[in-house]
Amino acid sequence: MHELAICQSLIDQVEAIALERNARCVTSIVIGIGPLSGVEAQLLKNAYPVASAGTIAEDAELVIELLPIKVSCTQCGSESEALPNKLICKQCGDWRTTLVSGDELMLLSIELEKGKEPAAEAMH
Repeated sequence: MHELAICQSLIDQVEAIALERNARCVTSIVIGIGPLSGVEAQLLKNAYPVASAGTIAEDAELVIELLPIKVSCTQCGSESEALPNKLICKQCGDWRTTLVSGDELMLLSIELEKGKEPAAEAMH
């Protein structure tokens, strides 16, 4: 199951961002998955608790947004949404298109919770 390896890489990236921003914990992670990415959203959700266990993101909610497939027509120049098994132009119906999006897996956002600043010690 390569979704576990993907989750582990995601957690590594999230931990690096959290450390850079001095976060106490991560409360939410939002990722976008295109239908042509080769990643199964449900398997990714199932792998997340294992990958995040013992990390700063252990209690974070994983939100998965399914991204649309978009193609650009090489004939008429328009950009339109398409189906995974039918990458044709919606404007002119031509099959000569270029994939614009739909094969990505992206970290869209994370929500961090910062810790309280340590109180300054009084000088005696």
